[in-house]
Amino acid sequence: MKRLKNYYMHLRHHHHHHHNSERKWVYPLAIGSMLSIFLLFLATLTSPAGSPFYRSVTTTYSVFVESKLHPLPISTLPPPPRIAYLISGSVGDGNATKRTVLSLYHPQNYYILHLDLEASPQERLDLRDFVRGSELFQRFRNVKVISKANLVTYRGPTMVANTLHAAAILLRECGDWDWFINLSASDYPLVTQDGWFLISERDLLHMFSYLPRDLNFIDHTSDIGWKDHQRARPIIVDPGLYMSKKQDVFWITQRRSRPTAFKLFTGSAWMVLSRSFIDYTIWGWDNLPRTVLMYYSNFISSPEGYFHTVICNAQEFRNTTVNSDLHFISWDNPPKQHPHYLTVDDMQRMVDSNAPFARKFHREDPVLDRIDAELLSRGPGMAVPGGWCIGSRENGTDPCSEIGDTAVLRPGPGSKRLEILISSLLSNESFRPRQCI
Repeated sequence: MKRLKNYYMHLRHHHHHHHNSERKWVYPLAIGSMLSIFLLFLATLTSPAGSPFYRSVTTTYSVFVESKLHPLPISTLPPPPRIAYLISGSVGDGNATKRTVLSLYHPQNYYILHLDLEASPQERLDLRDFVRGSELFQRFRNVKVISKANLVTYRGPTMVANTLHAAAILLRECGDWDWFINLSASDYPLVTQDGWFLISERDLLHMFSYLPRDLNFIDHTSDIGWKDHQRARPIIVDPGLYMSKKQDVFWITQRRSRPTAFKLFTGSAWMVLSRSFIDYTIWGWDNLPRTVLMYYSNFISSPEGYFHTVICNAQEFRNTTVNSDLHFISWDNPPKQHPHYLTVDDMQRMVDSNAPFARKFHREDPVLDRIDAELLSRGPGMAVPGGWCIGSRENGTDPCSEIGDTAVLRPGPGSKRLEILISSLLSNESFRPRQCI
């Protein structure tokens, strides 16, 4: 916890000193704030309600006073965050999608599952029946299957379109949530969502409770290197935009110059994005998200550039980026088109990375069983137990068959891997210097 307080101090220092032009209103704001607090104190002395009135006002005020980056005081943390997940797959990924959602499940979160049009109707119906047949999912009604599947072409912009589609559904139908995380059926978590008594690693929701809700974890750089010649200059067409059968993209002979209206960024296709930024990409009130989307509709591997380019060209969001995708991925050096598939031999490296997610895994690889047993405490066919699970585990019983308070987090006192990672990412050396460069 001491480490968390330290990087809050770093965040506060950078936030108040990043823009010299803003100093001119700091002193009037401070004086106004002191006057407001004094008047509020007088109100508590004269109000019939007394201290409850004071508590209700300060609780609301302490969360956010503006939409810009603001560290949250540890003593007045808001309720645990809600995370909205997209888990996407293709043909043959139905069972892997089921396993991944169970490994990520928490009643406070939301989940959108998507199998693209290459999957058979039967596989998609089987996934829908799995969700409808789960007593746990139906109780909290927070897992949805996209029934009208999208055709997603590898390396094409249809993957971006699918992500935006899922994000729009989450904004429209799933109430309040704080972060959006896109995963594939070949991803798997390395930490729990919520600790379970004394056996769990430090969980994701507990750690994210300490973070400003407008942070965006997105691996990005403007140094696109070889991608300038092989991706930015060529023009491609994705048949998935107008065909009903999946085909590979095809190339146009003519090439184009780099854009001058915005700066190109590239990075990982896997990210953790704030609700405010997702709202911006869907509504696009200054038209930047739509303009960039039209450009990337003819860009090879557009999921590795679209969100990165939007966020780093949007003044409102460029200073909210944390340069990481929060994944452990094993690449060749230099990287090839695909990362290595992870096995039991990679187990220790995954743990040592402190990352909350890893990819890629073969379906039903033995390493997934080991992650379940050693890191998630998950039984076969069960959701990962959290503080909300109050049932017994004797004789293989599912502890989540009895449900307690879903808003209570019980982080385990075991490894602090995720805390170490987040502290490092938000340090003086890593946070501001690596934003949109």
